[in-house]
Amino acid sequence: MNKPITPRKRQHLAFILGIGLGLAGLLFLSQRDRFHVHGPMNTGHEDLKCSTCHKDAPGTARQQIQANLQFVLGKRQNSADFIHAPVSNKECLECHERPNDNHPVYRFLEPRFLKARQALGPDRCLSCHAEHNGRRVTLTDTGYCRNCHKNTQLRKDPVDVPHDRLIALKLWDSCLGCHDFHGNHIRQPAKTVDKIIPPEKITAYFNGGLSPYGEQRHHPAKKETDDDN
Repeated sequence: MNKPITPRKRQHLAFILGIGLGLAGLLFLSQRDRFHVHGPMNTGHEDLKCSTCHKDAPGTARQQIQANLQFVLGKRQNSADFIHAPVSNKECLECHERPNDNHPVYRFLEPRFLKARQALGPDRCLSCHAEHNGRRVTLTDTGYCRNCHKNTQLRKDPVDVPHDRLIALKLWDSCLGCHDFHGNHIRQPAKTVDKIIPPEKITAYFNGGLSPYGEQRHHPAKKETDDDN
């Protein structure tokens, strides 16, 4: 025989239910963004809303829960996204796609870049620009060019110290002193090694500082951001 629920227990249950409903409500408030942020927005993204990048996952909340329960029980092959779909290149390229990108993400899907994909993940925007870190570029290695350019040789090298010589000396942190990775800044690269941008200025730029490449760009971002590397 089931014992009747005492008034005290009923109060406890009502309190727990109220807390649960309150927390659930925060997830769906129109002003809920500030409850979800995992860290400071990256440089140039300070005014973006969460919904700019975080799109709703397919299905209703109930369908998402049911799908994940089926996955746990082994009745479904893959788990389902819950509330929001993962941020992908598509969201980034809605603002930052450019016809003249020197290193477009799709280029790295070629089989010859397998090792670079494994080491660096250049086929994913978030590999270098992970959000909620309060920086412009979250990749800390400024010598990543070595992953693809170990055998670079130029017949008419425009620099006073040839590229193959710089490579032999393993001066990989000098590459960005001349080369803007995405090629979006309008500028003339240095012709002599003593005129290249120092690595510490590149690092400061990655961390959110002023652009050492200048402020003129071929293609500004489609939305009001300054994160045009």
